[in-house]
Amino acid sequence: MTTAATFNQSTPRIGLSVRLAETDAEIRAAQRLRYQVFAEELGADIYNEEGIDADELDAHCHHLLAFDDATGEVIGCYRLITEEAVRAAGSWYSAHEFDLTPLQPILSQAVELGRACIHPDYRNGAVITLLWSGLVKFMKDAGLRYMLGCGSIDTRDGGHNAAGIYLDLKEKHLAPEPFRVKSLNPMQWDKLSPVRGAECPTLIRGYVKAGAWICGEPYVDEAFNCVDVLILMDIAQLSDRYLQRFAPKDL
Repeated sequence: MTTAATFNQSTPRIGLSVRLAETDAEIRAAQRLRYQVFAEELGADIYNEEGIDADELDAHCHHLLAFDDATGEVIGCYRLITEEAVRAAGSWYSAHEFDLTPLQPILSQAVELGRACIHPDYRNGAVITLLWSGLVKFMKDAGLRYMLGCGSIDTRDGGHNAAGIYLDLKEKHLAPEPFRVKSLNPMQWDKLSPVRGAECPTLIRGYVKAGAWICGEPYVDEAFNCVDVLILMDIAQLSDRYLQRFAPKDL
């Protein structure tokens, strides 16, 4: 792939760095981390003997990785899907969960975020800030304006907390009508007792604080024991405070 090929340098942050994966071994390390978080920690139904989380999209995507420089270990990752990857793979990942028709006019300017996770020993503000700085640089280099992706909310309590979190998000962060999409497997509201004020997942909370929208009702993902909300952000509208925080100094 050639999109954003200039993004190949580490960005130091107190013993941590971020860059795109350069080898199959680094992608494999990210897939092992994803398996550790999604299958072993969160109980996703993706068991395999190799202990990796992998699908047909991985070969066509960019993989943004955070490293512990002292050990070389991959401690965080994002999978980045661009229109170029979609042409090779056949579809956006989120198209399996949502009808993306309303977003067609902007998808050529978008990067889709997926499989975001951080090693449990490194879950602090430094790592997510590092990944976000890498993401902003990737988008700037590639001339992209929009980021979208599925933000996951745990449903191991039966979905009651997730229902309440979605309703809280809907009140303050629902996308304008032209950007609202339809869930292909919506929640069964008649079976839920939404818990209002439940704690929103850190990643989703960070996105909406930066100005992201929630694009409509969640998709129920039985395999991953969660519901997904489709998140959309226009980085052209990102506040100066967030740009200063996440943009690398050389941009």
